[in-house]
Amino acid sequence: MNATEQEEREYLEVIKEKLTLAVKRVDDAVKQFSDELREKKQYIHEHQSGMDDADMVAAGQSINRMAFTGGAAVARKRKLLKLGQSPYFGRIDFAAPNKAAMPVYIGVYSFLDEQQRQNLIYDWRAPISSMFYDFELGEASYTTPSGPIKGTIELKRQYKIRDGRLEFMLDSGVNIHDDVLQRELAKSSDDKMKNIVATIQRDQNAVIRNEDATVMVIQGVAGSGKTSIALHRIAFLLYRYRETIAAKDILIISPNKVFADYISNVLPELGEEHIPEMGMEELATDLLEGRYQFQTFFEQVSALLDDHEPAFIERIQFKSSFEFLSKLNQYLLHIENTYVAWADLRVGRTVVPVAVLQQKFRTYHRVPLLKRFALVANDIRAYVRDAAGRKLTGQEKATIGEGLPRMFRFNNVLDLYRDFYQWVGRPELLKLDHRLHLEYADVFALIYLRLRLEGITAYEQVKHLLVDEMQDYTPVQYAVLSRLFLCRKTILGDVSQTVNPYSASSAETIERVFPQADIVKLYRSYRSTVEITAFAQRIAPNPHIMPLERHGQEPAVVRFDGQQEELAAIQQLVLAFQGSGNHSLGIICKTLRQAKQAHRALQAPGVHLLTADSTTFKEGVVITTAHLAKGLEFDEVIVPFASARTYKTEVDKSMLYVACTRAMHQLTLTYSGELTTFLSV
Repeated sequence: MNATEQEEREYLEVIKEKLTLAVKRVDDAVKQFSDELREKKQYIHEHQSGMDDADMVAAGQSINRMAFTGGAAVARKRKLLKLGQSPYFGRIDFAAPNKAAMPVYIGVYSFLDEQQRQNLIYDWRAPISSMFYDFELGEASYTTPSGPIKGTIELKRQYKIRDGRLEFMLDSGVNIHDDVLQRELAKSSDDKMKNIVATIQRDQNAVIRNEDATVMVIQGVAGSGKTSIALHRIAFLLYRYRETIAAKDILIISPNKVFADYISNVLPELGEEHIPEMGMEELATDLLEGRYQFQTFFEQVSALLDDHEPAFIERIQFKSSFEFLSKLNQYLLHIENTYVAWADLRVGRTVVPVAVLQQKFRTYHRVPLLKRFALVANDIRAYVRDAAGRKLTGQEKATIGEGLPRMFRFNNVLDLYRDFYQWVGRPELLKLDHRLHLEYADVFALIYLRLRLEGITAYEQVKHLLVDEMQDYTPVQYAVLSRLFLCRKTILGDVSQTVNPYSASSAETIERVFPQADIVKLYRSYRSTVEITAFAQRIAPNPHIMPLERHGQEPAVVRFDGQQEELAAIQQLVLAFQGSGNHSLGIICKTLRQAKQAHRALQAPGVHLLTADSTTFKEGVVITTAHLAKGLEFDEVIVPFASARTYKTEVDKSMLYVACTRAMHQLTLTYSGELTTFLSV
């Protein structure tokens, strides 16, 4: 069937025709729903005086049902129109034992010929579609709920269909043919991350379709597609478990609003609804109920870049260690055992002995410490009532309710957190001003104590948690996430791309918090040319990284006699970019101050400054910091001020690596004075 390219072109026209008919049927159905809805509302309006409560409830439910069905029809039309643009990207001819080969066309969504009850296009997430990613020609199998199906792939073909036109097709005996991958990767980057369904590789497919891992940790080198893979994994789980999990049940913790906007297109492109996302700071504000002002992670990193203060670094390093988490756990045991000053409690003429109080307290050992007092108070009221043989007065109830917490040395978590540093013998490690303004390194430690002492159940509705940029979170932050989100998790990042090496976590660090984690390591890099990848390796060598064989210009490192000359040259590079046909240029600085300086010098239409307050990512020329550029990619990157004066510390080195690895096709570094030693050969 459809052996030649001409036959494939004719078949594509047949499919497009069927899709057009399906759109018309949906339009007719939507019009019918709309008419029925209008009639129903009109009927209720005219007859409501004669309708009882039950009639009104039934009518309301009927209207809701119609509206829901109409909404589903509109969503279906959106998918059909998208399929009309590019119905499928792959095909395998699969022969089960003793059966003729059956062509399986694979697209972003499935499409059923309702008259013939035949699947014309299979969703890329369907079990049978997995063979397209996992097997070459020859023996193959896929898993169904009733067991594995074995057979033979007799043909494997790939297509590029854009705006309903077949641009090319390739017969392929190898996993996702390199030609297709090369063509996709050579394209320009724009303002949104793309779906990668047509080019998913076998190792990536295994991560996406993993249904067993309760915690999956993806350690991927720069450009390995880890964020894209994680989002496709979410899309797969939403498809596989559509009866029990919806988009609203998933939460993405993303590094900033710009990155959240950049990835916002992927799931809707795959036919899924937008997924809730929040940053760690938003989570902290919520968990601390807005009671404390605190430094953000961006402000912490900016402080490290501007002023390399040893005491500040020491505080961060201690609070980012496993030793710190271990000490917090020891302290929690210590306060439970020694901070309750037990004494007999006198209520009227009844004395409640210490032994009774302790026994009641032990009964609730699974309840957070500060929550136990209220529960024990209820038990003691019953005890006193039985002993006195009468109801208690309001005053007696209050004596019990107030007397028990008074036996505990502290009554709020911040006082306990202060005391922790006294107990550990390092009071200088807590820097807290009179306005109770917390350093970022203290925020999640305080939340952890709150979780353990008061208990928080704010996020029980989340059924899957996706955490990006895992390397920027500390053991105590992971301990908070572990206790707060009891659901399955996908955690991803790259240890080489930390923006604060004093508080970085590796896949192994995370494994200590989540010992059940499945750890996947992705070493193949798809983003940058071989030349750019090799250049970045000079800054942070990684012997495991495997760049895809895609070549381009050698990165340029250009020296100028002064900053004015340097900025003038960058202006010329921007003009050259604007006439190049490329879509995105990132000018990536170390600090926000430098980014603002470059922005002032390059004031021109289409030049955007990205700051920590930005919420959208625009194509064109973007000036920003390495911290905010993490996770983004650009056709071209310029790294200005790459001098020894700018890039000298370990934090600076991380920033330089992140900046250089954002480039897909072209990388230029400019400097005046001495070149940073991180680039000396």
